[in-house]
Amino acid sequence: MAPMSRRAQVLAVGGIVGPAAFVGTWAIAGATTPGYSFVSNAISDLAAVDASTRAAMTTALVVDGLGIISFGLACREVLDGKAWIAAVITGAGTLGVAASPLRGWTGDQVHAAFAGVSYAATSVLPLLAAAPLARAGHPKWARTSVMAGVTSAVTLLASTAGPAHGLFQRLGLTTADVWIAAAAVAIASCRLPTPSLRSR
Repeated sequence: MAPMSRRAQVLAVGGIVGPAAFVGTWAIAGATTPGYSFVSNAISDLAAVDASTRAAMTTALVVDGLGIISFGLACREVLDGKAWIAAVITGAGTLGVAASPLRGWTGDQVHAAFAGVSYAATSVLPLLAAAPLARAGHPKWARTSVMAGVTSAVTLLASTAGPAHGLFQRLGLTTADVWIAAAAVAIASCRLPTPSLRSR
């Protein structure tokens, strides 16, 4: 069995740094913004053009987007299948969200389109990883991936309507972010499939 490449290990770190910056920033920014509700306000409200937390939240979105793209490139090296593409799309969509803030010149429709693409790719990512992980001899990882993908999809869908959309958005994105970070740690520490298991 071939050793994990150093490049994959380094790229995987992005999957730790990105989600940590994203979740940490919206948690702190939301908690310190008067009148902001984690239940009824979207995360994007913290990056709106007229928000006092815009700079911090936009920076976190960029770090998250780049980090997940980096994680996707690591997945491409170590995991068979197309999960890596979903990761890259997730990251690119996140960068699009950062570039089109609410109430900005692009209009909220553009922002919503990028968010929708990112949501879909975020939910699909662990689902696409499940079968390759099972084939590589990681049944627990495969089952966890299915659970994470389904949970993320259901809660993100619920976030599109209703007074608790902010809560469901956080549940869906955080579920996926925890999966990404855990997978990134596993790759960086050589506990996921090695390059020899990936089809060439």
